[in-house]
Amino acid sequence: MRSVGVVLASVVAGCAVSRAGSAPVPAAPAPPRAESLHVSVVYPAPTDVVQSHDSAFLFGAVRGARGAVRLGVDGQSVPVLPGGGWIAWVPLPDDTVATFLLAATAGPDSSRTVFTAHIAPRFHPPPGRAAWIDTTSFAPTGALALPAGEGILLSVQAAPGASVRLVLPWGSSVPLVPDSLPGEPAWSVRAFVADTAAYRLPPAVGRYAGWLPAAGLCADGGTACATLVVATGGDTATARWPLTITPVDMTFPTVVVLNDDTAHTATTDSMTPGRAVPHGTYNWFFPTGTVAVESGRWNDQVRLQLSRDAVAWVSAGDVVSLAPGTPPPRGVVGSVRLTSGPRSVTLRVPLPARLPFQVTERDRSVTLRLYGAASDINWMQYGGTDPLVTRMRYAQPAADEVTITLELSRRVWGYRTRFDGRDLLLEVRRPPRIDPARPLAGRTIVLDPGHPPLGARGPTGLWEPVATLAVALKAKALLEHAGATVLLTRTDSTPLDLYPRTRFAEQHDADVLLSIHANALPDGVNPFTNNGTSVYYFQPRSALLARELDRALVAELGVRDLGMGRGDYALVRPTWMPAALTEGLFIMLPEQEALLASEAGQGRYARAVFRGIESFLRQRAREP
Repeated sequence: MRSVGVVLASVVAGCAVSRAGSAPVPAAPAPPRAESLHVSVVYPAPTDVVQSHDSAFLFGAVRGARGAVRLGVDGQSVPVLPGGGWIAWVPLPDDTVATFLLAATAGPDSSRTVFTAHIAPRFHPPPGRAAWIDTTSFAPTGALALPAGEGILLSVQAAPGASVRLVLPWGSSVPLVPDSLPGEPAWSVRAFVADTAAYRLPPAVGRYAGWLPAAGLCADGGTACATLVVATGGDTATARWPLTITPVDMTFPTVVVLNDDTAHTATTDSMTPGRAVPHGTYNWFFPTGTVAVESGRWNDQVRLQLSRDAVAWVSAGDVVSLAPGTPPPRGVVGSVRLTSGPRSVTLRVPLPARLPFQVTERDRSVTLRLYGAASDINWMQYGGTDPLVTRMRYAQPAADEVTITLELSRRVWGYRTRFDGRDLLLEVRRPPRIDPARPLAGRTIVLDPGHPPLGARGPTGLWEPVATLAVALKAKALLEHAGATVLLTRTDSTPLDLYPRTRFAEQHDADVLLSIHANALPDGVNPFTNNGTSVYYFQPRSALLARELDRALVAELGVRDLGMGRGDYALVRPTWMPAALTEGLFIMLPEQEALLASEAGQGRYARAVFRGIESFLRQRAREP
């Protein structure tokens, strides 16, 4: 028997990155000496902490085998591909450490290795206590600043069936009640879980919710001055709630200007994303220079009061406070004018200040919503009878919100916005002239091989950026043969941030942008029942592109269809062209990793990309 140590590397589960934040990608597992039978584990790595508590996946490769391989993980037989790749779905103990016996045999050789994985701590009620509080479940925590009287939703995990109340420093208390009916789950099934029947939802027992009116809390500078009291069966547990609240005086509001490049790196997209909830999905895109009123804060998030009834949360790092006494950005929107150009039409909107705004696209219209404004649009000047814009209209849906809508003769292809002084310019792109017989002829396609930085690794160490670049190069050749001009956002493994990729596509006036990826799953999701092909889009105009790519990938690769989805990913958010992101195969599965590593598999993925883009363009060409 030959026994050697385990070689480890880590993998990033879920490969498509939509927001800032990254970690270094580890090196591929170093193969042991050829004569030694060896079992390597790629995931989890020594630095990984498994976040699930029921079951988890392990995957890696068997090296140095001579002949057929048999692998067991804690006695469970695990198939091994000819290239050595394997993956196992294993139960986890109720502990912070799990050990697994990896036993492999191949001909006369054998290997036995004990592998250790780390598991995220799990709260356990203290033994012998009827009353208890999970102090890791307090929400919200940290520093809040809100106008007095606004409500704050509290939630906590505590002993089931208890009396729960939050005692405030001045003696009054706020009751907390069970947050769902008995037997009702507290959380929903995650969107990417296909096998919902096998997904066990945690019970809602012991979760409590309450409503706290915003008022000064911990005014003395303390960090926890409200006490949670849980009482049941004659037993009582108490804990300080780590929350401070500072009242915001809106009588003289703080006015801020947005700038996502406060560090002066000149490498940003000059856009600050706005969210309906802190750290949520992107819903607004505010250009640098946008002026707004600050109405609240929560840790590193700032709330903007866009209008009387609309708010948006942005990163505190993008907010610069203006001098005290600066008037809130309010005023009147005057007459507007449309100007025709060879590739677009541009709407010029004179504003009293660089007001916050939002653009909403429908099938054949684009609507601009201006916050903090009243309409005095006496004239809507078309500047000629451009065939793309059939009608302009405006509305005042609220006292301090104005909407201007451009109705189009063709389905939206793209748009972009920018400030010119205080004027806001909305540029609407003309759809390209497409030949239905040769839809790719004359088109400019930008292919983005997903990652690096980051990127998942497969069981044998195949790195996602290597696979996606190989697929992109093959797709480039197919598309060029059909008459397209094809550009790649990268041609080597040098790390490239997200914004330069989308900027590259817009600078080259791409007709279509496609980001190519290989998928992986987060902890706790069974890879054997939840893998397949999926394609994501963000803007409505890109839904057809995503659908045609998904159909082509499923037909070509023969894997389960997870379908198309609207996803908040940076590479599908550009507004100037239709854009999509493909997750054709799961690199964490040995069979699909082998397909991604092979010339034939890369060719099949590339053909699907080609056919999906071609089908999308052909359908757009047939529109009246």
